Amino acid sequence: MLPAFTLLLIYQTVGEIIAHGLDLPVPGPVIGMLMLFATLVARGGAPEQLRDTANGMLTHLSLLFVPAGVGVMIHVERIRGEALPILVSLILSTALTIAVTALLFAWLRRRRP
Repeated sequence: MLPAFTLLLIYQTVGEIIAHGLDLPVPGPVIGMLMLFATLVARGGAPEQLRDTANGMLTHLSLLFVPAGVGVMIHVERIRGEALPILVSLILSTALTIAVTALLFAWLRRRRP
């Protein structure tokens, strides 16, 4: 588990270095995740140890939302001041997601024999 976790952290760190070094508007972990994805595609899949580690992390995914929740609570006054734009964007993005999902489902269903 430790080697696979170390591999994940290495990809994240390299992504951070690239993002900061090239002053990209993309978060470093996203770049690292794309590099990991490209590596796994080139290899033809994930090694069993990496798969087991990722599944173990997914079982505790809810714990990763605690720092985000704390961050939201720190900025509660700012959020309260911008509640209307946040609410409108949440409603519109949810409606758009539902519509795109329904259209995609209908299109895929028509293509299936």
